[in-house]
Amino acid sequence: MKVIEYLYNSMPYKKTISKKVVLFLMLVFFCYSFSNAQGISAGPNILYLRVLLQQKKSLDAGNQTLEAAYNKLIKSADKSLAFGPVSVIEKKEIPPSGSKHDYMSLAPYHWPDPSKKDGLPYIRKDGETNPEVKLYKDKEYLPLLCDHLVQLSLAHHFSGKDAYAKHAMKLVRVWFLDTATKMNSNMNFGQAIKGVNSGRGAGLIDGRHLIKAIEAISLLSANKAVSKQEQVAIQQWFADFLNWMQTSKIGQEELDAPNNHGAWYDALRLSIALYTNQLPQAKEIVANAQKRLTAQMDPSGRFPLEMARTTSFHYSVFVVDAFLKIAAMSQKVNLDFWGFTDANGNSLPKAVDVLLPFLNMQKPWDGPQIKPFNDQEAIPFLSIAATRFKHRTAEDWLKINTANHADNMYNYLLTLNDF
Repeated sequence: MKVIEYLYNSMPYKKTISKKVVLFLMLVFFCYSFSNAQGISAGPNILYLRVLLQQKKSLDAGNQTLEAAYNKLIKSADKSLAFGPVSVIEKKEIPPSGSKHDYMSLAPYHWPDPSKKDGLPYIRKDGETNPEVKLYKDKEYLPLLCDHLVQLSLAHHFSGKDAYAKHAMKLVRVWFLDTATKMNSNMNFGQAIKGVNSGRGAGLIDGRHLIKAIEAISLLSANKAVSKQEQVAIQQWFADFLNWMQTSKIGQEELDAPNNHGAWYDALRLSIALYTNQLPQAKEIVANAQKRLTAQMDPSGRFPLEMARTTSFHYSVFVVDAFLKIAAMSQKVNLDFWGFTDANGNSLPKAVDVLLPFLNMQKPWDGPQIKPFNDQEAIPFLSIAATRFKHRTAEDWLKINTANHADNMYNYLLTLNDF
């Protein structure tokens, strides 16, 4: 109020206009400014632009550790220049809709029933991937596309070379925008089980990779590499996808999933809500994710439905990773998921603390794990533990394993928040 009083008393025309009108106009201006401030700031939501700018400044100043990481990034991004473009219409299989523009994949852990002549209906073998999955190129292309977009956007950010941005946008146009090649904004036929269904809610887990695409496109936009027209078109594609997620039967199935699928559903729709500037909805999603964390964790900090899996180490890390991404994104709507603790004691720091000794290899994993855990999965998780929660053991692991995982560590070194 003192600021408003000062501004009022400073106005040369104060005698010709009532103080109430001035205060009203100032209030409108304040609310307008505040609403703009509440809008999504330029840049990605998980890879913090402020950190990226700081790291670029350090790199330009001659930081040798970052220079080595930068060289790895450029080497990787140069390979990305040779990737694609790829499209959903390249698949040989035709979805039940009759349109190759619809995404389609098979459930990875379902196999032909050897007791049936035609193998139908397929039966579940948890943790064992049916190689037939690779025949459906959409599931292979989508994660590759999103990974390459991240590499290209980071390379453009740190190098300033337009070639990386241009190729990234070419990939984006072919997958999301061009009428002849674009993916329809749904996943009605994701992770189908032959002989059972043509698609299911669980198939939406394939869509989690789109979070990376959004991060990459947002970084490209912050660096002025996306035209306003294309930005609007891409946001519309994602807005349509979010609408499908939240209104379709398949989307509702995934909303109700009590395991990692539900967590990733919230992570994906939060990413889209932020990207399309639907802030009230973003806040609702964060609140829903807090309820998920409360319900899915047990008093020991474990996730029973993930511990029941045949690859329980992977899935325990996988579900917490989804919540970590939600926490990072929640900051964009001024909510603190990092520090949230439920009345029952469940919290994200607790989940991280429980897993750290196993990820640091201080303890052997104590649950089912029918195949070796790929410790490269630990890098994004531990980078968050080190930078956000200041866990010294996580930081030490990252330092020790930088040389062992040089091809996977460079993003962490450059962004301090690899994912």
